Formats: sequence, structure tokens, C-alpha cells
Amino acid sequence: MPPSTHLALPFIEAAQAQKHVTHNAALLALDAIVMLSVLDRDLAAPPGSPADGDRYLIAASATGAWSGKDGKIAARQDGAWSFHAPREGWLLWIADEDIVLAFDGAAWTGAATQNAARLGVNTTADATNKLSVASGAVLFNHIGSGVQVKLNKNAAGDTASFLFQTAFSGRAEIGCLGNDDFSFKTSADGSTFDIGLTLVAAANGAPRLPSFTVATLPSAATAGTGAFVFVSDATGGAVPAFSDGTDWRRSDTSAVVS
Repeated sequence: MPPSTHLALPFIEAAQAQKHVTHNAALLALDAIVMLSVLDRDLAAPPGSPADGDRYLIAASATGAWSGKDGKIAARQDGAWSFHAPREGWLLWIADEDIVLAFDGAAWTGAATQNAARLGVNTTADATNKLSVASGAVLFNHIGSGVQVKLNKNAAGDTASFLFQTAFSGRAEIGCLGNDDFSFKTSADGSTFDIGLTLVAAANGAPRLPSFTVATLPSAATAGTGAFVFVSDATGGAVPAFSDGTDWRRSDTSAVVS
């Protein structure tokens, strides 16, 4: 009688003698390949002192007792090696790497992530942050030439931006914020944001300074030397102004704005 279709388990024949032998062989196979986890996938030869229950995914160009068993599961059972050929769809945990592999019918690959509802890397994703990463750095590398990161919003009135936070409280945001202009804005408290500079899309990216009246100008000392604003009601006419660290001065005459 041929073995079972999916796991190649032996069947007990009618009127078979020593039925326990076949039954135990099936149990050993189940023990080896159900809830599949291996210690390592980088060995091409058996380890020196394997323990019963140890399992490995055999690497390419296998030698010794594993010769000719590339890509198979080697299970140490009753002091000997048993081998199991994977089938398409099997999942495998690699204990020394803490990763899951899937067998695609030809090779072991990373488990599929197409259309995954959420993905958390070293952290937990949630309903809002469907992709969450906790890391000291994140790398997006090229595959031969350039590389590009895209943020796509649904409509011009929506937002596509990068938000910078301190203790999960917003402090700066850049992007297309409710329109197709590119803006830079900051916040001292995470609640009230002020736009510092806008590149106007409809004007070929012409920069627009933040606009103030004389009465609402921020402290020149706080803004610091070199800061630039637009003053809409300055004496002598609306004008861009710069901070010298003490006063706001007109960009055309350097007179103190009043």
C-alpha cells in the first residue's frame, strides 16, 4: 500500500504482522515534521554530537550521512537520521535566526507577506500603524541604480507627510499638508503647528515665507539671527524681514521693522 498523500506516512496493511512497527514509524514521522522547527539551515554535514529530537534543514552540497539530501529535513531519532522531503506550502521555523520560511515547491523562501493586514518589525503593528518598525535605523537600498520612497494621497485636499515626534508628540511635519504645496511646519507642544515655509506648487515651487503683522511678529531673539519672515503691515509697505538676533529688520533698507 502506498504511503499517505501529503506526509508520506505508512499505512498498516490488512493482516499485517508487527503492526506496531508501522504505527511507530508513522508517529516518528509526525513528530519530525508537524509543527516544524529546525535548529539551523546552514549545515551541509551532520553536527558532531546530535541529540535525539534535533532537526536541521540540510544546506546545499551536503556530505557524510547527509550526502544527496540537500534541502530536506534531517531529524535525529533513536540515534539515527531520518529524512523528509518538504512539500509546497510547508512552513518552517529557523530557531537560530528566529524567522519563518515557506517551501514554494522548489526552494525554501521567506514566508509570503503579500496583502498582509499588518506587519510589525521588533514591535506590534496596530489598526492605524499597519506597518510598525522599532529600530535604531531603517535602510532602503537600491537594487542597481536609484531608489525612491513614495507617499501617495487620495486627493489634493488630503495629507501626505512625514511627522517628527518627541515622546509620540508631534514637533515637526513636512509634506503636502491638505493641498499640493510642500510645507514645513513646527510645534512647541504637539497641538498648535505653525508653517515656517511653503513651496507653492502652482507657482513652480516658489517659496512663501510665513506671514506676520508687526504686532504678531515672534521675538527676534527667539527666532535667532538669520531667521526670515514676511511682514504684511510694516511702515513703508509690506516687506520680507530678517532677524539680527535682537530686532526684525527690513530686507530692503535694514531699518528696524515698525
